[in-house]
Amino acid sequence: MAYTYNDFRIVLKRTNFIMVRTKKHETWQKILSDGSILQVRVSHQYNRDIPKALSHKMLKQAGLTEDEFNKILKGKW
Repeated sequence: MAYTYNDFRIVLKRTNFIMVRTKKHETWQKILSDGSILQVRVSHQYNRDIPKALSHKMLKQAGLTEDEFNKILKGKW
């Protein structure tokens, strides 16, 4: 399944990531309970599809599986 950059923004917001920078790309961060930081960079291209290899990299950065991402996107988590 292809995801858009806006899909990623929706999921990041729902999983308590905070946008900390919006220059060339948006940088989203989430501080975990152990103090480690997850960081995801998102392009400003809102409704464009994300290339498959890049979407897998972004999922890994966010600490999410594709199944978890789909459930959160659909509001069923």
